[in-house]
Amino acid sequence: MALADTYAAIVESLPDDWTDLELDLRILDEERYIDAATFLTQVNAQPYSKHDWHWRILIAHRFGHAASSPATHGTFKLLDDAGIDAEVAVRQVRVGRFETLYMPNRPESVRREYLRLRSQ
Repeated sequence: MALADTYAAIVESLPDDWTDLELDLRILDEERYIDAATFLTQVNAQPYSKHDWHWRILIAHRFGHAASSPATHGTFKLLDDAGIDAEVAVRQVRVGRFETLYMPNRPESVRREYLRLRSQ
C-alpha cells in the first residue's frame, strides 16, 4: 500500500476529536535518504540518531504547533510519486484537547468570531 494511502487510512481510523498524532517513518532504501529528507522538510520531520526509524513527524489536526494533516498527506504523496518506499508507524495519538486563547481587552465581536470559527 502506498504511503499516502496508509496515512489516509490511519487518519480515517482516528476519532474526530484527535488533536495530535506522532508518527515514525522509515525509508526502506537508505540510499534515498537525502531525497526523502528533501521532501520531509515540508512537515518538519525530526531525524532520529542511532534509532531503527529515520524520522519522527508531529501532526496537528485543527490547531497546534505541528504539521497539518493535509500537508503530511501531500508530502507522503510526493514520496510515493518519487518512488521512495517507506513504512510508517503510529507512536502516539492525543484526543480531547481544546484550544485556548488569552483575549484580555479584546472586543466582544472578536470573541464571537473566534468561537464561530472554532465551532465549525
